[in-house]
Amino acid sequence: MSSFDGYEVGFDIPALPGMSEAEIQTPCLILDMDALERNIRKLGHFAHTHGMRHRAHGKMHKSVDVLKLQMELGGAVGVCCQKVSEAEVFARAGVADILVSNQVTDAAKIDRLARMPKLGAQITVCVDDLGNVAHLSASAQRHGTVLNCLVEVDVGAARCGVSGPNAAVALAQAIDAAPSLRFAGLQAYQGAMQHLEHHADRKAKADVAIALVRTVVSALQAAGLPPGLVSGAGTGSFQFETESGVYNELQCGSYAFMDADYGRIRDAEGHRIDETQWDNALFVLTSVMSHPLPGRAVCDAGLKAMSAESGLPRVYGRDDVSYTGCSDEHGTLSDPQGALKLNDRLRLVPGHCDPTCNLHDWYVCVRNGQVEALWPISARGKVF
Repeated sequence: MSSFDGYEVGFDIPALPGMSEAEIQTPCLILDMDALERNIRKLGHFAHTHGMRHRAHGKMHKSVDVLKLQMELGGAVGVCCQKVSEAEVFARAGVADILVSNQVTDAAKIDRLARMPKLGAQITVCVDDLGNVAHLSASAQRHGTVLNCLVEVDVGAARCGVSGPNAAVALAQAIDAAPSLRFAGLQAYQGAMQHLEHHADRKAKADVAIALVRTVVSALQAAGLPPGLVSGAGTGSFQFETESGVYNELQCGSYAFMDADYGRIRDAEGHRIDETQWDNALFVLTSVMSHPLPGRAVCDAGLKAMSAESGLPRVYGRDDVSYTGCSDEHGTLSDPQGALKLNDRLRLVPGHCDPTCNLHDWYVCVRNGQVEALWPISARGKVF
């Protein structure tokens, strides 16, 4: 066994820089660095040429290293986090602009949130409740900090957010009047439409959301509180928000890795977006561990290596093999032509990258079949 910063391959880490892909311990997550960099540059170019800010969604990769690449190559202005503990990881790593794109209402979490600007970061949080405003203000005053607040509007996802312009104005006024808080704009993310397969269906949902956001923005302007930021948009919809003329910040995340569920959605011409827009960059690398019967093989990547709530993974680059079922530690493979043998390696495109990444400690960064680096999944397990 070899050592790397105190770790040993096979005990603590799946690979060493310089190893070939065939030597990586499985199952593990690998990043195709050429594909990842292409994706990051592509969205960065889109945002820049359309005058949009891009705030990368950290809940997808939970990685300081991936975010730094998104900032360096793609011009991302900062990061979205869903939990205070995620935000703390990025703040301690020196990220200067952090949005907790979620509500923070628990007293202990509010206290941690209000302390975070002392780490040197500008902290923004979403709000949809008047009572929450007073608690955020009191905690920020106690710590001598300032918190930016976005009024979250429910634009169709039926999750968090106020329901219309009157409630949005009332909440913005309360934030504006509260000591140590600053009204910074709107959170208007329509998550429910992101995975609708057909372009026309996504556009119909987006049109409804955009119309509501226009109404809210007009009401805020009339009240003397024009929103500096109108933030939202995901990998499945960012073109619609960009074309709206009302949004000015994108929150795309999965574009960088591209999972099987996102990959199946269609562009305006009816093509899968993992064929026309984005490259698969994240894979679960797995090994064949058994071939008990003709036509059926078993690999070492099951539910403990990837989530399956958004569907089974796709075997990358193979038309002769498919992944047909999973249990905790095993994946069943259909191999009708008998192409597989023991210890063969397969790249699996997971159904849903976000929860899959949260199951692992490391990204093995691969370029041209060789391990280039190991990156820790910095915010793995940070769910509180």
